[in-house]
Amino acid sequence: MSRRQGGAYSQRVAQLQRNAAAPRMPVEQLLPEFCRSGTVLRIIILAQALAILLALVPGVTSEFWSRLGLMSLFVHWVTLPLLALLCVFQRYWRQFSPPALAWFFLLLLLLISLVVGTFAHQFLQSAGWPGAGAYHSFLLQVLFMSLLVGVIGIQLGTLYVQQRLRLDAQARAELDALQARIRPHFLFNSLNTAAELTHSQPDLAEQALLDLASLFRAALHSDTAVTLEEDLLLARRYLALEQLRLQHRLQLDWQVPTQLPQIKIPCLTLQPLLENAVRHGIETRSEPGLIRLLLTLGNDAVSLQIENPRGQNLPHSGGNGIALGNIRRRLELMYGDKARLVAVMSEDSYGLKLTLPLAEEDADARTHR
Repeated sequence: MSRRQGGAYSQRVAQLQRNAAAPRMPVEQLLPEFCRSGTVLRIIILAQALAILLALVPGVTSEFWSRLGLMSLFVHWVTLPLLALLCVFQRYWRQFSPPALAWFFLLLLLLISLVVGTFAHQFLQSAGWPGAGAYHSFLLQVLFMSLLVGVIGIQLGTLYVQQRLRLDAQARAELDALQARIRPHFLFNSLNTAAELTHSQPDLAEQALLDLASLFRAALHSDTAVTLEEDLLLARRYLALEQLRLQHRLQLDWQVPTQLPQIKIPCLTLQPLLENAVRHGIETRSEPGLIRLLLTLGNDAVSLQIENPRGQNLPHSGGNGIALGNIRRRLELMYGDKARLVAVMSEDSYGLKLTLPLAEEDADARTHR
């Protein structure tokens, strides 16, 4: 990598530092994904539980099963359009602040309840249902009930967001502890390598120091998000340093497309995975070992595989469990369960497969090619 490329990358890292004051957990990362089938199913189950509670209200003389059927229809008539609107317009309402979102959700719930309540009253009156009552009284009861349910939903959402923030803080604390353990090991090795190259190959020594500075500059802001291309560049810088130290013992097979989608991942996601591959797959071997990195683009996801040989003199260590667990939590905070990191072991190799979802516009572009 040339000095000009190193300077350009340093400018990009400096830009990330200037943007680091932005909120660490945007609204879209804190709120559930209303278009996902799992979220929809859970909300429908809660709505049915609410209908059962309303049907069990004491002092009502109507027959239970008829009342339960009507309550279930009404509750789901309100719930399903609400979920559909939250899913369709999520690109727009996720730009709001949390208080504005709470008011938006409450007003949308009341508006849907008003429309559904009007049609429900007309239906009950035409069917001769004795509990329909006067129109305005019926609507007031419906709106009051929807208001209570909406307030409870907002309170539950607040508790959910607070839990996500606590998990985020815990993940950052664990990341800091992990970095405190890794930095001295990697720093001393890299400085020793640069010192050995100072007289014989000064250009390589200078490039090694530039790579080291870029990695540690990124580590200062590892709780930010970067593009996949930027994190891959950081990974290449790390591997370049390790190749200077290990020489022919470290062989690389780097298969990455030239055009990459603008997908975001937590900063320094790939470097700890490759560091584990070097420490457990290369340093423990007496002969050369190959680390393979393969990135493939699907219609709706990006798949990245890292494979390295197993150590010779000891079984594959569990020392990478801390790094893997931390990376999984960081990915979960950003993507929920749409991002996966799984390990695959065989007799002579150890592999990791990282799957990241494509943004909607990138997925649409690939689908229509």
